Formats: sequence, C-alpha cells, structure tokens
Amino acid sequence: MTITVHHLNNSRSQRILWLLEELGADYTIVPYQRDATTNLAPPELKQAHPLGKSPVIEDEGRMISESAAIIQYLCERHGGDAWLPPRDSAQWVEYLEWMQFGESSFFVPVMLKLYSARLGEAAAPLMPRIEEQLEAHVLFTDAQLGDSLHFVGDDWSAADVLMSFPAEIAVMQGYAERAPKLARFVEAVHARPAWQRARERGGPYFGW
Repeated sequence: MTITVHHLNNSRSQRILWLLEELGADYTIVPYQRDATTNLAPPELKQAHPLGKSPVIEDEGRMISESAAIIQYLCERHGGDAWLPPRDSAQWVEYLEWMQFGESSFFVPVMLKLYSARLGEAAAPLMPRIEEQLEAHVLFTDAQLGDSLHFVGDDWSAADVLMSFPAEIAVMQGYAERAPKLARFVEAVHARPAWQRARERGGPYFGW
C-alpha cells in the first residue's frame, strides 16, 4: 500500500521524505506551501491534522503525526531494521536520547530563534537568552558527534534522520565554523542519493 505524506515546504517533513527514499518505500506527496508573508502553514493542512502541523503520514488507514513517531513507525513497519540499533544494546539507549533531544531540548531554542527573528525589535529583550541557549545546544551536539559523524554508532541510523533538521537549522543560523562536525554531518546528509531524490520530489528546501 502506498504511503501518503502531507508535506509542508521548508519543514520537518523533508526528513520523512528522505527516510522513505532510503527505505525504498512507495509513497505519494500531498504538498502544502507556507504563506509568503507570514511563513505559516496554509489552513488546508488542518484537514490532515487538527493542529495544521507537518509531517503527517497516512498508512494502512491510519493518520500518524509527530516526526519521531513517524520515523520509528516507518523503520519498524517498512523495512528499516538496519536504521534501528538492537534493543538490547547500549546504542539503543543513545538512540532514544537523540530522538527525544532533537524534538525537545534542542528544538525549543531553534524554534524560539526562528519565531523571534520575525518579531524584529519586539524580541530584543529575549534574544540574548535565546542565543545563549541555542549556542549551548549546538556546541553540545557538535561535541557529541564522533569521527564517524553519526549520532549512534558508526553508521546511519534513524537518529541521524531526526537530527538532520535541527542540524540544518544550526548551519543556517551561522554555526558552521563553531560546530564543524555538525556542518560536515549536514553535508554528508545532503550528499546521500536518497536525500537528493527526496529534495527533487519535495521541492525547494531552504535554498539547498
């Protein structure tokens, strides 16, 4: 059965397309475009999910939201065992930590920075704290990456898929020089043929 991806441009759903390409899964895209003025998702996306958020996938009659849940589901149900560490291994614990970190601890300052940038001077009192927290999380993440440039072990995993979005945002926010391993990780992600196929199908993505 074909998986349907409700895909918002310049959003976290891009990494879902990447994973689907890596898995060789059959999928179709329902595209949504952000408002050119507000950068918000269109109201039509609420037909897929009441909160109007992306990504959302449809599979086997089920609507599934939340990036980490989607990534886990796809790996377990669509041939992605190689992208998950063994559950009885220490790497499984590392995997769980990164899957939560990328969508919680790291993502909070990322989103605050993106939203505050649209407020102009009104956000000025908050910016020092936001910048401090964003830098702390970026540098922490860079320090945790090993020489393999993978978040779990020495090969690609679902944690790399999830962490690709906050890593991309960090690079776009100008942290490439201070977080060189994170920048090289993003380059490695974008060099993968599956990511490039996903970019071709999903459309323009932050200028990449």
